[in-house]
Amino acid sequence: MANDSHLRASEIKGVLLGEIENYEEELHAEEVGEVLEVKDGIARVYGLTKAMASEMLEITSGKTGDTVTALALNLEEDNIGAVVMGDWTSLHEGDQVRRTSRVLEIPVGAGYLGRVVDALGNPVDGKGPIDGIEGSRQIDIVAPGIVKRQPVDEPLQTGLKAIDAMIPVGRGQRELIIGDRGTGKTAIAIDTIINQKDTGVICVYCAIGQRAGKVANVVETLREHGALDYTIVVTANASDPAPMQYIAPYAATALAEHFMWQGKAALCVYDDLSKQAQAYRQLSLVLRRPPGREAYPGDVFYLHSRLLERAARLSDEHGGGSLTALPIIETQGGDVSAYIPTNVISITDGQIFLEPDLFYSGVRPAVNVGISVSRVGGAAQIKAMKKVAGNLRLDLAQFRELEAFAQFGSDLDAATQRQLARGQRTVEILKQPQYQPMPVENQVAAIYAVTKGYIDEVPVDRVRAWERGFHEHVKVHHAAVLELIRTGKVLSDEVTSGLDAAIAEWNEAFAAQSAAVATA
Repeated sequence: MANDSHLRASEIKGVLLGEIENYEEELHAEEVGEVLEVKDGIARVYGLTKAMASEMLEITSGKTGDTVTALALNLEEDNIGAVVMGDWTSLHEGDQVRRTSRVLEIPVGAGYLGRVVDALGNPVDGKGPIDGIEGSRQIDIVAPGIVKRQPVDEPLQTGLKAIDAMIPVGRGQRELIIGDRGTGKTAIAIDTIINQKDTGVICVYCAIGQRAGKVANVVETLREHGALDYTIVVTANASDPAPMQYIAPYAATALAEHFMWQGKAALCVYDDLSKQAQAYRQLSLVLRRPPGREAYPGDVFYLHSRLLERAARLSDEHGGGSLTALPIIETQGGDVSAYIPTNVISITDGQIFLEPDLFYSGVRPAVNVGISVSRVGGAAQIKAMKKVAGNLRLDLAQFRELEAFAQFGSDLDAATQRQLARGQRTVEILKQPQYQPMPVENQVAAIYAVTKGYIDEVPVDRVRAWERGFHEHVKVHHAAVLELIRTGKVLSDEVTSGLDAAIAEWNEAFAAQSAAVATA
């Protein structure tokens, strides 16, 4: 037994010979390039012949030893044009560049909810590292194909009467918000985010090229209204490098897509894409890509189309999730025929056009119903809203025409005067204060009252007071009617009779109040 425990010389020899025969030297080859030049956030790199388009590169500063991420955009015959995602001033000629063999990606997960992050997913809100990361997603991917989608037929309520009634937005839709500076574009987007409370919709607000102070105000507003809990804020401020402003919308979309593929509803606001286009133009000109119309490169349409195509409502086989996109575009002097506005109008499923004249005359939200349109239309409304607001848009457009005509003539027939009076009251009903989105059942009740002529006798300057009191009256005395609209979503005979009774009661009470105020 003792002899068997010792290895024989022949066995040792056999093992050694087998190891020698099967020996393969494992060499680790690494492709290392070097920086030829750096300028305006662009690095020219030599030596990485096998690099992929949109691959992440790591540039190590020879002076500080820090590593900066870059994105390979131009693959030329003898060099690569890479955009630097960070501080490019620390990089110099001769610095080493390594491939990562990975396309640019961002961490994703529920841990991002309630946080403010940069375009690479790094927190910038001073609350420490992100917990609850569930993986990573490429920031620029191909949109889901038609087979993976289903038609948009579920409303995404903005809480704004003028929009939900006339230019409805559906889950999975792309609706452009367009207008001059300071006309309330961001306000509409923030109201929409606030209105998603308790609906299960995950929101992503992407600020591109905005002042840091403005972004801080938006974050504080969301926090005040309890909306930050279900919102991710992605920011690339005006002070950030152009590459960060260029990739920020793609990063925001990747964060939102994570929830869409989990079967949830997501909303992504891009504020605003005209700043992203300007950042991309800057990069492209430094990369020596040929300039075209308005000095934008030829692929600027593709820049936005491949971003907005990712908004979708997935089929039930793929989880039934949705991603709704609300891109914002700033116009100059109301010029919607400029290059970037026309590009994005042709990509999206409709636009909400905000007009400075309406804004400054006190009509807020300042929606121009003539130019604004939703190509999804009534499919994105509950049946009750579709019924009460069916002719609202046409009536309002006709009122605007009549209003302009009435300025030149005093002798108007009775029918025209009635139409003008109804139009004035409709405009008043559709006005809405900022950060006060309204539940859809209250919207239906208010629009029902004005379209049926129940407030034709109320003085125009008292319409908003009438509406405030009416909502309170219905909430206290006719809550069952609101509940029927909320749950049934149809304008049944029971609902209309309940609304008729509620409006009649409130008209009496309001008339008595007005008389008491007048005598006092």
